Amino acid sequence: MKRSKLHTFYNPKMALDPENLTGYTQTPAKPRLLMEYLERKGLLESFFLDGSFPPLLREDFYIAHTKEMVDNFFDKGKTSKLLRIKWTPEYAESVTYENASLYYAIRYAVQNPEEVCFSPSSAFHHANPTRSALLCAFSGQVIASMKVYYEFGLCGAYIDLDGHYGNSIDNSRDFVPEIDKAISPVCGNINIIARHQVYIEELKANLKILRNEILENRVHYIVFCHGADSHEWDELASQVSTEEWTECSRLVYTFVLDLQKEANKQIPLILTLFGGYRRDDYNSVLSLHTTDLVTCLNILCGRKINYITEVSPRIISKVS
Repeated sequence: MKRSKLHTFYNPKMALDPENLTGYTQTPAKPRLLMEYLERKGLLESFFLDGSFPPLLREDFYIAHTKEMVDNFFDKGKTSKLLRIKWTPEYAESVTYENASLYYAIRYAVQNPEEVCFSPSSAFHHANPTRSALLCAFSGQVIASMKVYYEFGLCGAYIDLDGHYGNSIDNSRDFVPEIDKAISPVCGNINIIARHQVYIEELKANLKILRNEILENRVHYIVFCHGADSHEWDELASQVSTEEWTECSRLVYTFVLDLQKEANKQIPLILTLFGGYRRDDYNSVLSLHTTDLVTCLNILCGRKINYITEVSPRIISKVS
């Protein structure tokens, strides 16, 4: 039995104040917004908050990116137009903490596999070695997994159920030495490009492949990234209904539970957030993420939390 709380690597410095955001997205504030939502719903007691981790150093970002790109970001506030987020010193600092959150969550999980770890982070999986892209400043997955590999010699797999294909891992394979040893080339970047029931069947097929890689000791930990933008009412993607989205959570956590019994050992599991875009009702995004976290708590942590998903149909403005 895993411990009854999610070990949550959250530091307030990893999120911007939502009142100070400019531009399209609330993603830079999402970690803070989610923590506040969990507190309003009386659920925060199910999360052990650990904010003691330090930010990543500039040298850590060189692992997955060119020196020119990293230095331009931190020294000059220069970013790709594809980032779509206004650069500020506060934003730059938040990036160092958000990337650190994922790394320290994985690091802790592989050392303490009886605990499910949670990094309330989002913007990683579109950045390339030479530029930021689509709200993602840096390739946090690549940085975190490479650091874990260098320290422990372990290989991970990402179940990326964001509504947009996560390209950072694939695009880094020619740039980052030994990445195939840190993130499985067989099943390390699971993305589903389908809709509704076909989506679910493809997820099941990918989990079968992942099962074999774990049983053969070629994959040592799992990071589950259940983006809310795969929901059918999201602004930027639309693949599954509320029922199908929650079924995916149940499938993944039941898969982990069954695999632990089959392998007779704890499987290090790390949760993170990724996408979700609702300018009309951001609470719908936060509620989907909460549903996923509660599902994990109930299946893997022995809790009996009764939480009802609160997702409203998206309001589409009509242009006259």
